[in-house]
Amino acid sequence: MRALRILLIVVVILGGLFVIADRVAVNFAEDEAADRLKTTENLSANPDVSIKGFPFLTQVAGGSLDDIEVGIQDYEAAAGNGAQKIRIDDLKADMQGVEFSGDYSSATATSATGTATIAYDELLKTAKSEPTQVAPGVTANVVGLSDGGNGKIKVTVEATVLGTKLPEPVSVLSSVTVVDGEVRVKADGLPTFGGVDIAESRVRAITDFQQKIDGLPGGIQLDKVQAAPNGVEITVKGSNVRLAG
Repeated sequence: MRALRILLIVVVILGGLFVIADRVAVNFAEDEAADRLKTTENLSANPDVSIKGFPFLTQVAGGSLDDIEVGIQDYEAAAGNGAQKIRIDDLKADMQGVEFSGDYSSATATSATGTATIAYDELLKTAKSEPTQVAPGVTANVVGLSDGGNGKIKVTVEATVLGTKLPEPVSVLSSVTVVDGEVRVKADGLPTFGGVDIAESRVRAITDFQQKIDGLPGGIQLDKVQAAPNGVEITVKGSNVRLAG
């Protein structure tokens, strides 16, 4: 019995040492992955990287990690129009089936899903915020975007008729969708400006707009989008997503 107790104590101690070694190794790996992702994506700060699954060391021995979660704050994506950028807030991605090279210089996820937010003030930069003529003597421009409820965006437009600014801006509820990598905002109905008859195409040139978003981390793509209280919430997905290298 005494020998059995000693054996059990040794097993418990070794098991504890293995857990400690495993956690130390995973913390080191997370820091290294964050550094490499920062360099690969040219980020201003290290992202949050969390390697899931236990034990970590046996996953490393197999050359593949089951699940890695990545969080990036204030990611600047290409806006599809030259040097202009658009800020993506709180980008979170769940990477599945991450395989890495023998020298750990590169890593690729079989699939990835995630979420992020584009603030309304950031999306507003895409809309026509400068007064534009929509009819003789009538100019209009978008002055605000906000949550319209039920997944809609409230687009607020200011108009000037014959040199006089209308006392109150007009607003319209708009649908937001993703088409070919673009966030598209389209008015469900059309606002009127001081009772002036204006062609639909002219009005939509103000109320409707789109924003191309390129260069998301690792090549992930826009999937779905919906208006929310703090901005437009997007979901992303991808396959063979490059984390580093």
